[in-house]
Amino acid sequence: MLRLLHTADVHLGARHTDLGDRAAALRDRSFAAFRASVDLAIKEKVDLFLIAGDLFDSNAQPRRSVERVAAELHRLLSAGIRTVAIPGTHDVYDRASVYRAYDLPAMAGAAPGEDWVTVLTPERGERHLAAIDAIVYGRVFDTKRAPYSPLRDPLVGDDDRATWRIGLLHAAIEIPGRVERDEVIVTVDEIAASGLDYLALGHWHSPQQGLAGSTTWAYAGAPEPVAVDQDHAGSVLLVTLDEAKAERSVRIEKRAVGRTRYESVDLDAAAIGSQPALVERLRSMADPDLVLDVRLTGIRPDGLDLSTDEVEADLRDACFRIRIRDRSLPPLPADSEVPPPDTVAGAFVRDVEGRVAELEAAGQGDDAAELRDALRIGRLLLAGHEVTL
Repeated sequence: MLRLLHTADVHLGARHTDLGDRAAALRDRSFAAFRASVDLAIKEKVDLFLIAGDLFDSNAQPRRSVERVAAELHRLLSAGIRTVAIPGTHDVYDRASVYRAYDLPAMAGAAPGEDWVTVLTPERGERHLAAIDAIVYGRVFDTKRAPYSPLRDPLVGDDDRATWRIGLLHAAIEIPGRVERDEVIVTVDEIAASGLDYLALGHWHSPQQGLAGSTTWAYAGAPEPVAVDQDHAGSVLLVTLDEAKAERSVRIEKRAVGRTRYESVDLDAAAIGSQPALVERLRSMADPDLVLDVRLTGIRPDGLDLSTDEVEADLRDACFRIRIRDRSLPPLPADSEVPPPDTVAGAFVRDVEGRVAELEAAGQGDDAAELRDALRIGRLLLAGHEVTL
C-alpha cells in the first residue's frame, strides 16, 4: 500500500487584482491552506507529498516566501514524508525560474543526493523512491507553452524498478469542443497508454478525476480560489494505492484545506423593491469566508433607484468579498405611454425603441441594454423628473 497527498495550483504570492483591498488576506489564506495540506499529510502519515505545478503564482518571489515554503517541506521531511514537485505554467522552468534561483531541497534541509525533496526539471524527469517502492515521472518544459504533449511518448515503458508508477504533470486534458487549446495539452488516449498507476495533474482549479485505460487520473484543484469567480476550490486529494491478489486499486478522498468559498446568486430586479431591501436580503447571507457574486437580472422598474457601488460598500464587512453586477434591463414603454409622434418625447422614444429592436435582432445585447437605459433616463428627464447618474 502507498498513500500520498496530491496538491497543485496553490499560487502563492498571487496579486488577486480582482479582490481589491482583500487581496492580501487571500494571499495569507493561500499560504494557510498550503500549511494545512502539510498538517493533513503529517496527520494521515502519508508516504509522499506531490505538488503538481504552480506552487508559486510567478517566478518573481521574494526570498522570504520561498523560505516559508521550504520550512513547510522541512516539516514533511522531519515526519518521514518525501516530497516531489514540478514547475507549472506560472512558475515555469525558464531562465528566470524560482526553482533555478533557489535550491528548494537544500533550503528544506535535504542533503545532496537524498530523495526527501525533489523538483523535477527538463533534465531530471523522474525520481526513483526506493524506500516507498515508487517511481514518480514528470515531463517539464522550459517554456510556458509546451512544444508537444508531455505524454507524446509513454512515461513508463518496461520500467520495473518499483511497484508503483506515478505521473506528475501540469496540463489540461483535451476535451473536443470544450478544451482544445492550452499551454500544455494531453489526451485521454495518451493517459491510457502512459503505463502509470496514478497521474497527479495540476492546471485545472476544480477537483476532477477519471479513469483512462488502467490509469487513474485526477486534478486536486486549487486549495484556495485564485480568481474572484472561482468555484469548487479549497481541497487536496488523499490517494491510496493498494494491491491485493494481483489486483491494483486507487482510492481518492477529497479533503478540505481552504476556507474561502464562492457562491453566485441571480436576483430578479422586479422583485427587489428598493436598495435598502436588497441590502437586508444580502446581509442575511453574511459569511466572512464567502465570496458572493450577485447578478441582477430581468426588467428593472423605472422607480427602482439602485447604486451597486453603494450596496457593495454597505456590505463590505458582511462577506469576504461581494460583487454586484446589474444585468437588468429597463422596460420599454407600453404604446399607451408613448407621447404622440409629433412631439419631441414621442419622436425620441420611437427612434430609440427602433434602434434597440435592431440591435437585439442582430445579437448585440450589450449595446441594446445600454440604449434601453438611455431610453429610461431620457423618458424620465423629458417627463420632468430628476435623475442621478
